[in-house]
Amino acid sequence: MTRPERIRSLGRTARIAAAVAAMGAIVFAGAAPAHADTVRDYEYWLGDYGFTTAWNTSRGEGVTVAVIDTGVNGNVAELRGVVTGGTDVSGLGTPDGQTPVGDPDDSAHGTMVASLLAGRGTGEGSGVIGVAPEAELLAVSVAFGQDTGAEKTNDEQIAEGVRWAVDNGADVINMSLTRNTRDWPESWDDAFTYAFENDVVVVAAAGNRGSGTSEVGAPATIPGVLTVAGVDKEKNASFDASSQGISIAVAAPSEDLVGVQPDGRVAIWSGTSGAAPLVSGLVALVRSEYPELDAADVIERVTQTADPNGHEVPSPLYGYGLIDPVAALESEVDPAEVTPLELLTDWITLHRRATSDTPAPSAETPEIVPIADPPLPEDDATNTLLPTPWTLAYITVPLSLVAGFGTIGALLGIGATRHLRRTVRNREQ
Repeated sequence: MTRPERIRSLGRTARIAAAVAAMGAIVFAGAAPAHADTVRDYEYWLGDYGFTTAWNTSRGEGVTVAVIDTGVNGNVAELRGVVTGGTDVSGLGTPDGQTPVGDPDDSAHGTMVASLLAGRGTGEGSGVIGVAPEAELLAVSVAFGQDTGAEKTNDEQIAEGVRWAVDNGADVINMSLTRNTRDWPESWDDAFTYAFENDVVVVAAAGNRGSGTSEVGAPATIPGVLTVAGVDKEKNASFDASSQGISIAVAAPSEDLVGVQPDGRVAIWSGTSGAAPLVSGLVALVRSEYPELDAADVIERVTQTADPNGHEVPSPLYGYGLIDPVAALESEVDPAEVTPLELLTDWITLHRRATSDTPAPSAETPEIVPIADPPLPEDDATNTLLPTPWTLAYITVPLSLVAGFGTIGALLGIGATRHLRRTVRNREQ
């Protein structure tokens, strides 16, 4: 992969680009196999990670997941009846959040995220099916960087979207986006605190290294958020499609993912934008099976049953390891020692105090600007959705930026505290 989030458009059943080798692209054509169509065959994570087995226990019924993104077209075949509510906080979409907003090349993002999370296929064994196929979705459309004609920044839209999702019954919030800085505005303090006070699990993508990025940005740096890193098909940290950082909780597939675009076409996609909804779907499975568990204990189930896969964890690449849906649903897991609300409250106390004691930056402080993707090779014939400079600033292509030392110190302190608690508990056992 030469891009952090590459999307190759595919015919629904006519053809799929399978691989690019010395001989060129391998293309499948003709009728689909009797047991499943080609699209379903490409969803390797369903079998490789045990989702199909986990479905014998839970399919996400009764759980509502809010997708804060570019909007979700609930009229595509895989998502009919899945989107049960929504809103547009940008002023550019429709009130139900189901009209994708943004440039045509960018607006597909939310629908693809939704299909990976809760798609229901197009029939028996055909079409894209999400990892939580009986969960319901709320669509919250955001205009990433666009002029909305009103004095509402992207930061304010995100805060408003989080609050709306909480007020409208979200059990989980999926955020396949980034602010491109480790820190975040105080309006997010209030919004995420509100989510945690109301027992909502917030899942965020770590970001993609493909553009030269090495570390995560907010909301993936917010204490209490379940941050998702990406791995390739061999279950190794993805060089192109995953950033790293001490806030990472678990890892999930982020390469060669299959999603549905707003026009109904299917595309192969890479990036932690796609890994995040796989984890949000897993959270939905757990919340459905264990409705009595609070958000902290749900997160504990997902993280403590993760598979280290031979790596020392927790780590800035894998967190506690690869998600394991079957173990998350069936294992005995001790209660969590700390809640997302406690983590965020502690951080706010430390960080905001540090910020108030730090002199204001000089006028020479460099402006934070998005960095463009590297160009595609001239002979690349694939059909890609090219990020604009504004979506680079907000949709899972984080920049490697240095935030204030107070922020870094606070994050390191909280990360170390969690690690120490885990270590002490493990030794006692």
